Amino acid sequence: MKKLVVLTGAGISAESGVKTFRDSGGLWEGHDVMEVASPQGWAKNPELVLDFYNQRRRQLKEVAPNEAHKSIAQLEDRFDVQVITQNVDDLHERGGSSKVLHLHGELLKVRSIDDEHDIYDWTNDLSLSDTCKNGHQLRPHIVWFGEAVPMMSFAIDLVSEADILVVVGTSLQVYPAAGLLHYLPEGKPIYLIDPKPGINPHAFPNLHIIPEKATTGIQKLMDML
Repeated sequence: MKKLVVLTGAGISAESGVKTFRDSGGLWEGHDVMEVASPQGWAKNPELVLDFYNQRRRQLKEVAPNEAHKSIAQLEDRFDVQVITQNVDDLHERGGSSKVLHLHGELLKVRSIDDEHDIYDWTNDLSLSDTCKNGHQLRPHIVWFGEAVPMMSFAIDLVSEADILVVVGTSLQVYPAAGLLHYLPEGKPIYLIDPKPGINPHAFPNLHIIPEKATTGIQKLMDML
């Protein structure tokens, strides 16, 4: 069975109603990104950071996987599918995908400030009175700006073994995630689903651009595959 890796970004979740920080009315509106998504912001005002992610967590309960999430899961009938997502929501899992790697962390998990490997499932609000088993404060299990991306090496390994790479809902502007394309074995096809692809069509050999939003683009992809 061929190995198909799907790299997803904010665009796929946007169709479910999840706000994206790159949109004009998006996630970070009213906040400088460094206030709510950086170690410096956390040190300066942890209450603001916790409130910000508590709001995101509450919103996540109000949205559902869309047809793109579900179609990606259906590809498991024909391929060995691995999802690599830049998104921190759980919509891929709820859509039925069985193998999902979160590059930038997960909204429904928290971790100790003392040990990044001390991780807990978390579905409700997080406060400054919530601590780990050793008494240290819990923080969102999110990769903030300026922090390392610990899952990157695993993602590189997955792409380097892929037979097909599908990119959907990401602008390919956020690094290191955007650099994953360079690890695909030579000659293997890349399918880019984006209504406004900001990439040179000649940038990669075997690049196929599907200029559609995620939900309709995935359907076209399934027909092509």
